[in-house]
Amino acid sequence: MNEDLKKLTGKNPRDFEPVAYNLINNADVNLFKELVEKEDYLFDFIKQNVANRLLKLCNASNYTNLLKFLKFYSPSYEEFIISTLVRYADEDLTDKMLEIFKNGTEDEKIYCAKFFSYIQDPLALDFLRDNALSENSYLSSNCVSTLAILGDREIYQNAIKKLNSEDEFEKLQAVKLLVSYGDKQAVEYIIDTIKTSSTAEYMAVELPYLIDLEELEENDKLFILNLITDALGETAALSQIFDFRLYEQYEKLLKKDKTSKNSTVLINAKNKFETLTENDEYLFDETRDVKEEIFNIKKLLNFPDIQSIADEELKENSLFVYTVLEYTKNVQKVRNLLECNNQTIILKAIEVLKKLGELSYQDKEKALTKVTNSNIKNIIEAIKEN
Repeated sequence: MNEDLKKLTGKNPRDFEPVAYNLINNADVNLFKELVEKEDYLFDFIKQNVANRLLKLCNASNYTNLLKFLKFYSPSYEEFIISTLVRYADEDLTDKMLEIFKNGTEDEKIYCAKFFSYIQDPLALDFLRDNALSENSYLSSNCVSTLAILGDREIYQNAIKKLNSEDEFEKLQAVKLLVSYGDKQAVEYIIDTIKTSSTAEYMAVELPYLIDLEELEENDKLFILNLITDALGETAALSQIFDFRLYEQYEKLLKKDKTSKNSTVLINAKNKFETLTENDEYLFDETRDVKEEIFNIKKLLNFPDIQSIADEELKENSLFVYTVLEYTKNVQKVRNLLECNNQTIILKAIEVLKKLGELSYQDKEKALTKVTNSNIKNIIEAIKEN
């Protein structure tokens, strides 16, 4: 980190004021580039301080300098840049932004897509549509959300149709598009998709950005919350615990009467946060506030054993059956699952019986009479009974 960047992100006005003045008034592109490149190493409050400092210096005489910064996209500085451009927008600036949107880099297009969410020029529609399916998540999200503001329903309808695709990646992309679009009418379709998807965890962590979990029906809320818990540290960043308000969610569950479903969610959460705090690999690069919140949640989840209540979810039609199978010691209820029609559940039941030291020859034979999938059959045959 060079000396000017240290000053810009520091606390002393004598240091940061002249550096900020130079960055804005002389369009110090190199310093802004480094600021963006180093943002992963800066606390959020520091980045917000920098954005506020730069915003205060923007005026009618220097705002066009910001166009030179568009080549370096940052979600931390997007708002200050776009709000300034919008404040002074006129026909000439709008034409310039349309030109950049057409011929610019991906980073420039992300800013442009956001700009046209405020300056709702129909001439931007084709550019928004062309970039709505970009592999760049920032560009796609900004384009889709702007299309929603402009009332364009085509992208929404296409995404709803893609939820029925046989391609799991297409389904996941469709969920992300619908979340960016922001229409809560899609929630029911998304949840139905999650219930049958092999990428359920990836989809579940998107949903709270469309709807507050508290707005969902209780069973759906618990189902999504359980998937989010599974995703932490794997497919979801630990910093998202604040976005999902997990401390609050678990605290509310602890205050409710224990049902088999909410007991399952709590047990899963307890085990997850024990794992997160016992492995340095999960917390090594996290900020202090994330670490503190994780340990606070772990402390919150220090409750007596409720596994026997959760075991009531050991049934074929339960959305929580796989989670309960991870922790149960109820041999008879696991053995009962060998009678079900879901071959994946049968395989998992065999694996659990093996782990518990209770797998018999009869268990394997019963399972093999129900299984027709050759891959699952081969796995079961290879597992040695106790």
